[in-house]
Amino acid sequence: MAVCCYIPLSVKMSPSALLGFSCVLTKQYSSRHLLKSLTDVCRRGYSVEAQQTAEESGARPAGFRGPLDHYTGLIRDGSLREDEHQKAVMQTLDQLHKTLRGYSNTQMSFFSKFLPKPKAPKGYYIYGDVGTGKTMVMDMFYSYVETEKKKRVHFHGFMLDVHKRIHRLKQSMPKRKAGKMAKSYDPIAPIAEEISEEACLLCFDEFQVTDIADAMILKQLFENLFLNGVVVVATSNRPPEDLYKNGLQRVNFVPFIAVLQNYCQTLRLDSGIDYRRMNKPSAGKVYFLSSEPDGEATLDKMFDELAFKQNDITRPRVLNVNNRKVRLNKACGTIADCTFEELCDRPVGASDYLEISRLFDTVFIRRIPLLTLNKKSQARRLITLVDALYDHKVRVVILADHPLDDIFVHHGEHGHDESHILMDDLGLKRDEASSLSIFSGEEEMFAFQRTVSRLTEMQTEEYWLEGDRSAKSQV
Repeated sequence: MAVCCYIPLSVKMSPSALLGFSCVLTKQYSSRHLLKSLTDVCRRGYSVEAQQTAEESGARPAGFRGPLDHYTGLIRDGSLREDEHQKAVMQTLDQLHKTLRGYSNTQMSFFSKFLPKPKAPKGYYIYGDVGTGKTMVMDMFYSYVETEKKKRVHFHGFMLDVHKRIHRLKQSMPKRKAGKMAKSYDPIAPIAEEISEEACLLCFDEFQVTDIADAMILKQLFENLFLNGVVVVATSNRPPEDLYKNGLQRVNFVPFIAVLQNYCQTLRLDSGIDYRRMNKPSAGKVYFLSSEPDGEATLDKMFDELAFKQNDITRPRVLNVNNRKVRLNKACGTIADCTFEELCDRPVGASDYLEISRLFDTVFIRRIPLLTLNKKSQARRLITLVDALYDHKVRVVILADHPLDDIFVHHGEHGHDESHILMDDLGLKRDEASSLSIFSGEEEMFAFQRTVSRLTEMQTEEYWLEGDRSAKSQV
């Protein structure tokens, strides 16, 4: 069984990066079972005080000259198993790290405005299958870039922030006078300039486009970011030409792909190994089937054991998200006990899940049903929920009707009443519309591979220990 390596507290990586370090270990354990139950995990006094994501810090570990030196050092001491695909990408990113030394996209002095503007180096778009270490290499690169003007963010979170800025800017505009036509106003360029002033390097994890509102503004947004000298490094499971594949009005999105490829070189990281699914010490049983006897009672007991350590009472919680009220029926301190219906079968989205991830370190998700084509919306919400929980190292306990690999199927229940209504509203013929991802479920099937991979890692001992915020809150 693989053993968790020691990572110096000075290494400040995202959950995905920490995953990459631990999942390719070559050292072996004795057969002693490390953790017999979830209660054992909860009773250990592990602190995550030093755990910070790459979004919050650019501090560099001591003793290494750059990301490639760091990567080869971890291989040399046996913490990582050598992966030629990862190494090739890391060599390229190491060169970009050197190129970015002293780079700035803003004028540093009065005299600099009279000098030619420095040309921004090209960024990189890294794609490949799930669990191959894309985020790990990007975060290692990010931690060594020597500038404070950098941001590392999940692409979902970035686009939510963009839409918030657009709304804020529109709200600040003068009100239209009665009887007069409002002047058309395009907020994208000012928003891009605003972001450019905050960062000359943007690192995006999980670059994916599923929302038509995002798809329609990406070309103009990124064209302005690039023109303002912003360098972009991104990870994705899809090559650029497959972004927003079969999406609604994709013809209007396609020009963005050319812009992306013009400013970012494409790198493929695909070793064929999902390191998240390699054998690792388990956190005890945290995934239960509804068919198991006393499944609900077991989750009740686990919740009570965790809640007992909280300085709170078990009660409903109402979250305030963008001036909306989101009610959770049962929570205690940093523990939320939810049903699938609460989290994924009502109109909630990424901003709600990000708030849940901020407030809670453990989330119970009960009664996950079989997700067929008739439940694409619910499946998409579950994918987005798991992305948010994973990115913030939130622990999960799950009660589902089916094993993890069998939750989402591409057949069964072909009523599609809601899909037919939407097709009619859009004036689309059903034969023509069936290939669009919004109706076919293709995007959900593709993205769910990532969800299964992440939920597999979220059941490991290391993930649970990293996600314990209780010790940190007591400091």
